[in-house]
Amino acid sequence: MDTIYYLIQNMLPVAIPLLLVALGGMFSERSGVINIALEGIMLFGAFFGALFVYLVQDSSMGPQTILLLGMIVAAVSGIIYSLMLSFAAVTMKADQTITGTSLNMLIPAAILLFSKMYFNSDGITTSKSFYIRKMPVLGDIPIIGEMFFQKTYLTVLIGLLFLVAAVIIFYKTKFGLRLRACGEHPQAADSVGINVYVMRYAGVSLSGLLGGIGGFFYAVGVMDGNVNGHTGVAGFGFLALAVMIFGQWKPIRILFAALFFAFLRTLAYSVSLIPFLDNLGIDQTYYKMLPYVATMVVLAFTSKKSRAPKAEGIPYDKSQR
Repeated sequence: MDTIYYLIQNMLPVAIPLLLVALGGMFSERSGVINIALEGIMLFGAFFGALFVYLVQDSSMGPQTILLLGMIVAAVSGIIYSLMLSFAAVTMKADQTITGTSLNMLIPAAILLFSKMYFNSDGITTSKSFYIRKMPVLGDIPIIGEMFFQKTYLTVLIGLLFLVAAVIIFYKTKFGLRLRACGEHPQAADSVGINVYVMRYAGVSLSGLLGGIGGFFYAVGVMDGNVNGHTGVAGFGFLALAVMIFGQWKPIRILFAALFFAFLRTLAYSVSLIPFLDNLGIDQTYYKMLPYVATMVVLAFTSKKSRAPKAEGIPYDKSQR
């Protein structure tokens, strides 16, 4: 049981960033804009969130207060960075894939330059710990408390709240219906008075908000507050794209896809705790490849059945209505 507890406790902080970034990609692509720039948005949010923590870590504020404020900073940073994609893809009608790729390439170099200039290092390392040994009340619940509310981070609870909010916005609001309409048939949406440009800006901005928070939560829960220009966010942005596709652009399916990939990653770093796997004598490097190999296998088998939004990646032109 101790091994199961350990795997779940370490899987959730990894799954939450994947979940949030994939949900962000879902909002963007459901509005009709392909967001390849999730990796760059994650790194941008993580950097400014970590920078905020670095600046206030010696203050009298409690660690969870700093975490919440850092999350807000990361969210705003993600939105600002995503506006570059919105402007290029929606207003200027540029190729969305090329724009997203260029945004991914820009930010690691900018972080390296800034960090070398001001910190004489490759990134930012904070000394504030946000680890929670046991949450009050919830941590005392038998089995469930030890599994989900001990040896964890506040990011797990916040991530689940964002999931609930995403489901409600996506399925239960006019905004969600209009967003989906713009990704499926923007001409029809425009004909009933929906501003397609505004909805697409909103979808990409939501992806920036969730991507920035996801990047910060990755830095906090996976990298212990370290944000490095060389390693970035270790391909999590691209993995989140795979999670989004595997989840068929639907929030609940995305949750299970994120848990699946996070479990594989956690398993790869926990081989020594599982006698059966440890006795096989396989190099740990191969286990670390599991999430990415699984990504290729899953996409290979599900790509034929996957159905992306019809107008995804197609710039909207009023004159073609």
